[in-house]
Amino acid sequence: MSSSHIRHQLSTLEANIRIELSELFALHQLKLDCSALSLSALIDSMSAAKLCDQPLFIKLTQLDAAICQLDLGLYGLCSDCESEIEAERLSDNPLEQRCARCAANYSHEHRHELRLTY
Repeated sequence: MSSSHIRHQLSTLEANIRIELSELFALHQLKLDCSALSLSALIDSMSAAKLCDQPLFIKLTQLDAAICQLDLGLYGLCSDCESEIEAERLSDNPLEQRCARCAANYSHEHRHELRLTY
């Protein structure tokens, strides 16, 4: 997959996330212009509003990481072992940060934390 194709995918995801964020902020009566803020400013705004437990916060941080990785030439490398993330995983989720092996290890190691949130 070319860098421009990946960047286009991430831009589309970003536009959709910004729409969802606008709706979330409106729901919480926060007046923020999501189209004008940088991703890091949006992350900070969600943190300040104590919205870090929202699934959208995770997507936003993953998007920010994916864009940074693309800019650095590291997109598609596992954040844990630095091997290539399987093309199918990236095709299914362009925000994927881990290869299948590391994702399974991470899920196994953090299963207790994940249960505590329900």
